[in-house]
Amino acid sequence: MRRWLKWWPIIIVLIGGLCVLGIAHDDGLYQQSIMKITTVKTTANEQQSDQFENKDRQITQAVTGTITNGKDKGQQLTIKNTYMKSQATTQAYYRHQHVFLTLHRHHGEITSSTISGLKRDTSLAFVVWLTLSVLLILMRFSGAMAFLSVVVNAVLFAMAVNWNSDTQGSKVLVIFGLLAIVFAALTLLIVIGPNKQMLMTLATTIGGTALSIIIALLVFMVTNEKGVYYESMQYVTQLPKPLFLAETLLGSLGAVMDESTDIIASLTALKEERPDVTAKQIFKSGRQIGGEIMGPLINVLFFIFVADTLPLALLYFKNANSWGYTFNMTMSLGVIQSLISGIGIVLTVPLACGITSMVLGGKKPWARLRH
Repeated sequence: MRRWLKWWPIIIVLIGGLCVLGIAHDDGLYQQSIMKITTVKTTANEQQSDQFENKDRQITQAVTGTITNGKDKGQQLTIKNTYMKSQATTQAYYRHQHVFLTLHRHHGEITSSTISGLKRDTSLAFVVWLTLSVLLILMRFSGAMAFLSVVVNAVLFAMAVNWNSDTQGSKVLVIFGLLAIVFAALTLLIVIGPNKQMLMTLATTIGGTALSIIIALLVFMVTNEKGVYYESMQYVTQLPKPLFLAETLLGSLGAVMDESTDIIASLTALKEERPDVTAKQIFKSGRQIGGEIMGPLINVLFFIFVADTLPLALLYFKNANSWGYTFNMTMSLGVIQSLISGIGIVLTVPLACGITSMVLGGKKPWARLRH
């Protein structure tokens, strides 16, 4: 039993590695035809340009491979594939890759075929296995709980999306508002456990997120949503404003939960090391911790925003669009979401300090804040 407790992370990592190996050879489980590429030959390479003097190269490949599943297993095909060198909307293929096929038949015989996409399950499984392996080896039980929380949240998110689709988007704020509460509660319960620290973190997370959204709604109401370009949201098939607010809610939740967890965990450790610490000292220590965390966390949100919008913004610039139009169509909503999350981050500091000092210090921290 003790040996199992010592070696269980390594055993799970090895089992996961075998699963990845099995997924690499699971073509027979798919109904759609799959081809393993054996040779790739470039047959054409031409330069292309448009009216804005953007230059690219159009490359044509002759992709040869063998079908690995279904009734056509073992049959060799050569398929023409044309892609742009930038690969913005097209895909280049290479030897040893597995691709999905769309087969066209006449009287049961294959007359033509096209590549419909790259088979990526092996790459996805490898990344998941690698992440899990690092978490288990370095953090053991804590890493396993962190991974479990991600899996549970992914399942809940998929269920919420399906529920939203069934209701035609009419209850998107209700659905994702409830999801945010469930996200926070389950994540903290799994990672921290059912204790006082978890309850304080949950209260702070929900409070900070709610305050940021309420302030955003008040600002929208006062400004009549001037400068908020909901039409820039892509592929939206339902009312954009509730969907935007749901996105902002989940984004703010993540930032607030991160900060509140750090502050409250540090203050809880402080209380354990110094049982005689007062409520006022807890509040001041939390404010100092929050001040150090707040800046980097806001910058992380900004970097994520830049990384998300940069490719599309460059595409707009390449097509002779102005800075103003590009910002409105690609960046404005992201900036608004970052600002709302930033408000939540700032408000979380006093909220986390106040809740923690009241619970752990037993006194009201605001009684002598002037000093």
